[in-house]
Amino acid sequence: MISFIIPYYNVPTEMLCECVESILALSLSPEEREIIIVDDGSERSPLELLRPLLDEVIYIRQRNGGLSNARNTGLRISRGEYIQFVDADDYLIRTPYEHCLDIMRYETPDLVFFNSTDNPKGNMPLHFDGPMDGTNYLRHHSLRAAAWGYLFRRQILGQLRFREGIYHEDEEFTPQLLLRAERVFVTNADAYYYRRRKDSITQKRDIRTRVKRLKDLESVILRLNRLSHSGPLVDGEALQRRVSQLTMDYLYNVILQTRSVHQLEKSVARLRQAGLFPLPDKAYTQKYQWFRRLSSRPIGRMLLCRLLPHIAS
Repeated sequence: MISFIIPYYNVPTEMLCECVESILALSLSPEEREIIIVDDGSERSPLELLRPLLDEVIYIRQRNGGLSNARNTGLRISRGEYIQFVDADDYLIRTPYEHCLDIMRYETPDLVFFNSTDNPKGNMPLHFDGPMDGTNYLRHHSLRAAAWGYLFRRQILGQLRFREGIYHEDEEFTPQLLLRAERVFVTNADAYYYRRRKDSITQKRDIRTRVKRLKDLESVILRLNRLSHSGPLVDGEALQRRVSQLTMDYLYNVILQTRSVHQLEKSVARLRQAGLFPLPDKAYTQKYQWFRRLSSRPIGRMLLCRLLPHIAS
């Protein structure tokens, strides 16, 4: 059985219905799936429009606790051997997702990565790589951490849950989950339709949200860094790649969000104190190498503050 967990909060009900219908269209019998909608205290319940689908779903309404809390609620009540998160305003694309189901059926994976797209036609032909263990994958690949971007076996979850009350919870959850996986597969299937909405949680641009996002990302980096020094050496080396790339992303976003050399230098000072700066001299990606070289010197950081906002706009 697969448990599809859909956190819901103030999303247009038509989108939620489209999300549920995309799951019902898959080649899974009622005994092979459960669809869990966790209504995280929406202003208006979607039950009226959901009524034709209520026999197919488990609907739970709770006091607003945030995305992590809603996902954790779904995990707590789910019964499936495999777990798939789906955001309520997105949906699964049938043919490429069936490819992911075939990997699940015939390859006994712990985790299957797939792609998201804004082109619902999907892609052909489909192929996959694997199996590989999660540590090896994390050491040699740039991670796509979104929790809806993979299907995973609940057995590897253990006591791991999403940290509540923060942004960037996926960045903290996914690397830890991946280190527990022994059979990881990666497919080119564009199986997930990701919808960008101006009023979604990821698109908020007010100052308070931007400050909290930066603060929470720094918190995630520090926590993952501590974890990298507390386990087996091989896991720590794999996790350090993710820590370094997240640190680059954090500094990049400090520049874009504040456009302030002063704020950048304050962030660099905190990272230096934690042993996370300068960025390690690793050939992770061309972007990483380019950013590391420029950010290592004060004059380079001033140049980044001048150029990046114009390049990114």
